[in-house]
Amino acid sequence: MGRAKLLLEVHGQPVIRRTVGALVGPAPMIEDIVVVTGAEDRSLQAALEGLPVRFASNPRPEDGQGSSIAVGVRALGPDAEAAFVVLGDQPAVPSSVFSSLVQALERTGKPIVVPVYRGGVQGNPVLFGRGVFDELAELTGDAGGRSVVRLRADRVERVTVDIEMPADLDTPEDYTRLAGEAL
Repeated sequence: MGRAKLLLEVHGQPVIRRTVGALVGPAPMIEDIVVVTGAEDRSLQAALEGLPVRFASNPRPEDGQGSSIAVGVRALGPDAEAAFVVLGDQPAVPSSVFSSLVQALERTGKPIVVPVYRGGVQGNPVLFGRGVFDELAELTGDAGGRSVVRLRADRVERVTVDIEMPADLDTPEDYTRLAGEAL
C-alpha cells in the first residue's frame, strides 16, 4: 500500500477500529482482545483509544504474520480456552462468522475451526483452541497459522459460511472498493 493501511479511514473510522469494533460489539464471547502491533504502535493505540483492548508489541514484524501470531498467543492469559486470529485489514467480517466458529468449537471439540466461504474458499478469522497454542507460539514467516491448520486435517473443523469471503485491504484498489462499500 505504501502507507499504514490499518490507519486509513473507511466511513469515518480507521480500518483497525472497524475491525476491532466488530469484536467488541456484537461478539461478546470474546473476553480478551490482544492487538499485536509493530512500527505503528502509537498510532494504532490512538486509533483504538477507548476500546477494551490490550497491546502486544512484535519486535520483528518484518518476520511475517507468523511472528505476530506467536506474540499474540504468548500474550494470552493462562485461562484462555481459545483464540481467534483476526486480520486487522479485514474490517467487514460479520459477527455471525465468529459465533458460528465458536459454536463449532464447542460442538466438535476440535482445536482448529476455519470458515469456508462461498465457492469453497477457506479464509479468516480462524479459531484456535488451547491445544495448539504451543504450535502457534513458535510460528515464524508470512504463512500465518496455515502450517498449523494444514499439519493434521483430523483436528480441523471446517464451517460453511454462506457469504463471500470478506475483503481485505492490500492494494489502493482494495481501499477504493472498501471505502465505497456499506459496512
